[in-house]
Amino acid sequence: MCGIAAVHSPHATIDADHTRPPAGAPAVGEEMLGRLAHRGPDDSGTRTVGDHTWLGHRRLSIVDLDGGHQPLGGTDADDDWSLVCNGEIYNHQALRGEMPATAFGSSSDSAAALAVLRTDGPQGLHRLRGMWALCAATPGGRFVAARDAVGIKPLYWARTDTAVYFASELRAFPPEVQPRAEIFPPGHRWSPQDGLHRFAEAVPGPARSTEAVDWSAVPQDVVEKATFESVADSVRRHLMADVEVGVFLSGGLDSGVVAAVAAEVYGRQGRRLKTFSVGTADSPDLLAARETAAFLGTDHHEAVLDAEASRTVLDDVVACVESFDASLIRSAVPNWFLSELASRHVKVVLTGEGADELFAGYGYYHERHATPEDLDTELRRTVATLHGLNLQRCDRVTMAHGLEARVPFLDHDVMAHAMSLPAHMKALEDDGMEKGHLRRAFTGRLPEHLLWRRKEQFGTGSGAEGLLGPLWNSRITDEEFAAAVDGDGVPELRSKEELGYYRTFRKALPGVRPAAVLTRFATV
Repeated sequence: MCGIAAVHSPHATIDADHTRPPAGAPAVGEEMLGRLAHRGPDDSGTRTVGDHTWLGHRRLSIVDLDGGHQPLGGTDADDDWSLVCNGEIYNHQALRGEMPATAFGSSSDSAAALAVLRTDGPQGLHRLRGMWALCAATPGGRFVAARDAVGIKPLYWARTDTAVYFASELRAFPPEVQPRAEIFPPGHRWSPQDGLHRFAEAVPGPARSTEAVDWSAVPQDVVEKATFESVADSVRRHLMADVEVGVFLSGGLDSGVVAAVAAEVYGRQGRRLKTFSVGTADSPDLLAARETAAFLGTDHHEAVLDAEASRTVLDDVVACVESFDASLIRSAVPNWFLSELASRHVKVVLTGEGADELFAGYGYYHERHATPEDLDTELRRTVATLHGLNLQRCDRVTMAHGLEARVPFLDHDVMAHAMSLPAHMKALEDDGMEKGHLRRAFTGRLPEHLLWRRKEQFGTGSGAEGLLGPLWNSRITDEEFAAAVDGDGVPELRSKEELGYYRTFRKALPGVRPAAVLTRFATV
């Protein structure tokens, strides 16, 4: 996990003797990289590539601790690729068996992206499996930027008349460039020669192989075993690291499933998994997570929320998450304290993000999308928007504390399996319980009453909603809210709470256009 920044000027020459773009791209780039220092406290590197590109990288060392310095490449030939990459490429070992060893240059998983560029060019980036965003260039003027299919790792870009800027976070862009900032679309690559091209959909499409399984004709226990193996295999692969990996444990099904598999893997290695939870004293999530940890035998750590501390960090959280969506901020506050706690013990955590979107865990799925076709369409839509909602919160709050978060449920193979299941396997149980199929798949891996514990929103189960919700009624009057929402250029603000967060967002990012960079939940 890292932070990246890049400046590419297709038609103008850059040099270090100027201080403003495009000629002064190195100086501007260094400023941008400095604003991303929290994402990579272990190392930094920069490179001016030819006459048109500057690349910068901040590193949080996870794999190949000694040999993973970036930018990578730039040594193989006169017009070799130089690359900066943020994230993890989980199939890098498999790719090493498919391409020449000389194409990689190091043991870093990011070297797989370099090898693909050296071997196949940008057209080969679809071969990468994992969470990643990258920028790469050659001295001869070639350039490419790309982002993983789901958008697990962030990337933004800003196109001006003289240069194109890229960064992992909005805060990195120079003030005069902020109005041009946009989300770089997941599953796409861009080059000045070829423009923007999609190379992958967020959710893998139906299998075209003759070996594709019709799960509706398979016994239920066989399907559940297949689901278990798909998820468990992903968790095992997401434990790839040269440092210790922990788990965020909310007390709910999804994180409990991840922790159960990870704890078993660590146990076989003679190690004890570290787990982390957060909530107000005696909140439902905190108590359930504590019981789950005891059942799994993990080394468990807790952060207890209190009203004063939560309100004190609000401005920092809003600026960090780079959003003013009330539901997103409400869930980010407990995650802020959780990440702070975990970062004192590990460098990497696994989370349960994505399970609700794959296995229909939210009530509205069943209330508003009753037909199998409607449900499948809505699940695919929500997975495709995760990059600007839960994944944005997950990335920003962890990286603010130099911590990497990984999401095993959003692995390509897990998504392909989950979306191949017929919709009736994702329907509510007779008692209204959601995700019955996933729960049965992990029977015996968690205490029965926790395996079948009803879902609560994280902001509710952790107690954060009760701490933050009432705050804004006392801070903002009805008249003040009415006047604010009618102001020129103000985006839709659906509550006093959202107005409060919007004001902080505007102080942190005064030039950014919300419509170009934000995704929002349908309700608050």
